Amino acid sequence: MGKKDAKATSAAGSMAAEMVEALRPVGEVTSKSMFGGYGIFDSGTMFALINADAQLFFRVDDTNRQRYEAAGSGQHKPMPYFQVPADVLKDESALIEWAEEAAQVAHTAKKK
Repeated sequence: MGKKDAKATSAAGSMAAEMVEALRPVGEVTSKSMFGGYGIFDSGTMFALINADAQLFFRVDDTNRQRYEAAGSGQHKPMPYFQVPADVLKDESALIEWAEEAAQVAHTAKKK
């Protein structure tokens, strides 16, 4: 996800496949190649993205943004997604917790 006409890298594709498998506990998780990266979806609602550099970002809003800012995560501007901290990526239970929160944010936003 990023530059127009960018091509998804093999690293981004590998990361997408890895995240679909790792995030199965969140729900019906799928991925789709888009804009040089990948969107990660729960039941058809995008809650995460992987950019062409194979970096993972989760959906945020006012309920969880502070958590990402406190961790020093950068935003995937102008979209409401923040990079998942490295320590969260390494901790399976934390990754699922943060992903469930991002999925809830995405589903709530979709209802508005």
